[in-house]
This record gives sequence, structure tokens and C-alpha cells, in this order.
Amino acid sequence: MASLQEPRLLENGNLKGSSKEIRHGRTAHNMSSSSLRKKSDLTLVSKVRCGMLRHLLTNLQEVILGTKLTVLFPAIPLAIAAECYGFGRPWVFGLSLLGLTPLAERVSFLTEQIAYYTGPTVGGLLNATCGNATELIIAIFALWQHKIEVVKYSLLGSILSNLLLVLGTSLFCGGIANLGKEQKYDRRQADVNALLLLLALLCHMLPLLFRISAASVSLTEVPTLQLSRVSSIIMLLAYITYIIFQLVTHRQLFEAQEESEEHGDDVSEETPVIGFWSGIVWLVGMTAVIALLSEFVVGTIEDASESWGLSVSFISIILLPIVGNAAEHAGAVIFAFKNKLDISLGVALGSATQISMFVVPLCVIVAWILGIEMDLNFNLLETGALALSIITTAFTLQ
Repeated sequence: MASLQEPRLLENGNLKGSSKEIRHGRTAHNMSSSSLRKKSDLTLVSKVRCGMLRHLLTNLQEVILGTKLTVLFPAIPLAIAAECYGFGRPWVFGLSLLGLTPLAERVSFLTEQIAYYTGPTVGGLLNATCGNATELIIAIFALWQHKIEVVKYSLLGSILSNLLLVLGTSLFCGGIANLGKEQKYDRRQADVNALLLLLALLCHMLPLLFRISAASVSLTEVPTLQLSRVSSIIMLLAYITYIIFQLVTHRQLFEAQEESEEHGDDVSEETPVIGFWSGIVWLVGMTAVIALLSEFVVGTIEDASESWGLSVSFISIILLPIVGNAAEHAGAVIFAFKNKLDISLGVALGSATQISMFVVPLCVIVAWILGIEMDLNFNLLETGALALSIITTAFTLQ
């Protein structure tokens, strides 16, 4: 592996290179999810004479059948039926988790389709807010039911799975698949994400150290909560600054790049396959279904824990993050096999940064609004694991 630190030439505000072209407005998350998509055959649909029916069938073909994860969509109605007819609660939990897997990938697809009409800045903003929609919705429903530990463990698991499982698997598989090549990546993007992760770690450690340093837990409970809320506001402001840095001032560092197959030839421009308002309607519908399945997951997690003989913390830290973003994680590994580490790093580090700097502090603020006492103290063992993961990742990428 080698990091690229040489400044790239700029021409007309865009990056210039002999063998790489920037895919306009496409982030690493979009590129990662696209690896699991498949081209839809619209031959039969095009023969339908009724324009409205043809439009509806085209949307169904592109949105529902346009992914390799289509086989998991039946889990959604099965989960709803299991909940309505009182089947075993562990079945509801398992089917809901399976149903969330294709929905997370389809949300990424829909935000990319909308970005074709709104431009890369708004599209990037959509990706920055919807990139981890599954974890955010699950966390909000867990907050609503006062399951603070589930919120903390699931978000901690998302960060750890991105830094250790996804990034580690990508680097390992990419190295094995490209033994005779030197893998390269842009270290500047990795440095920005690593610094933000270290800032998030500092905000997590301060409440923990404050709690440990006091003689009585009761004396530090309120100050720790206040410190966590102030830290969360600072983290959100830092994330907003990061979004401006990513989408406006230094967009060229973060846009996904792809090698052109023929040197000197421009990559053909892709076109949207569904309309703008169709994309909006589908995105709202998908989000509503994710919310429904997330409610099932949160409501049945204890029953699944007892039935499967697994602790709630194990399910929250391990199963929820892996299943929720399985499509995105698989895409990161696939691009590592193709020797495109920038995309793999963008997915792993970008998701970890988004969870730690946006989703976690947002949950603290939402809990504050709901009158729920949630702080940034993730306990000693969990915070220590987070610290080791972030520091190890930062040193590895140097």
C-alpha cells in the first residue's frame, strides 16, 4: 500500500489526470452500493401501451428488481405478517433484519438518482444525512422506548464494524487479490476522517474520565450529562463544517474516482433511470418501511436475545451493524478486490465518521428534547475498544 500525497493538477475546477476521471457527484457510498446493482431488462415493460402503467412498471423494475438483493425483499411482508399474526418474536426480529438489508442499499440508489436532478452538492448532502439512515432510525426508536443501552451499543458497533471488519477485510482482500501490484490511495481524505474520529473519541472520553475521577457517581451524573450535551453540539457543528469542506471547498478530494478503460477517453455520462418525483416518493416510502422494521427490531430484541442465547449487547454491537449495512460493506470489499482503495476507504472511514460525528450526537440531542438522559459515557471497556480501534486505524493509514 502507498498513499498519494502529491497535489493533483486542477483544470477548470476539476481534477486532472491521465488515467482517472471523476464521476460527477458520486461519492464512495454510491459507488460501493452500485457494485450490487444489476441492469434491468425493460423489453417487456416498453410494450405496455398505457403510459401511466408503463411508468409504474418501469419504476418497480428499476427499484425492486434492480439489485442483486431482490431475493431478500420477501422478508419484509413476512416480517409484517409475523408481527400481525403473533408468530414467534425471534422470527419477527430475524425477518426484520433481513428486510433491512436491501432497503439500506435501495436508499443509497434513490439518493443517487435524486442527485442527478439536484446536482452533486445537494446529492452529497442527501448522502451525508441518509447514508446511515438505518442506524439512525433504529436508534431513535430505541430512544423512544428508553432503551439507552441498545442505542449506545448499536452505534458503537457501527463504528467498530466499519473500522475493523470492513476496512480490515478490504485491505486484506485487496492485498491478496493484487499481490503483484502496489495499492495506492489518497491519504489526505484518510487524514481528514482520522482527525474527526479522534475528535469524536475525545468527546467520548471526557464524560468517562469525569465520571471515573469522582468519588461518587451520583455527584457526577448531572455534570456528565451536561458535558455530553455540550460536546454533542460541538460535534454537530464540526460535522457541518466537515460537510462544507467535503461538498463545497474541497469537493475534489472526496468525489469517487474510477479508472477509465481506455486512456484518453472520457467516461460516458450516466443518466437517471427514474424521475425526480418518483425518486422522492420511493425514498419516503422506503424510509417509512425502514421505520416500521426498525420498530419491530427494537421491540423484539430482548425476545431474540433470550431465544438465541445471545446477550442484547452482542446482538446490538455485532448483528445490527453488519446486517444493516451488509450491501455497502460488501461493495467496499468488492472495490478493494478491483484495486480501488479510495472507494473502500471512503465507505469505511466515511461511515464511521458519520456515525461518530453526526448520528451519536444527534441521538443525544434528540434524547435531550424527549427528556431522556443519554450521555456520551459508553463505559470503560467500550470506550477503550473504540480508542484502540481509532488509533490503530489512524496509524495503519499513515
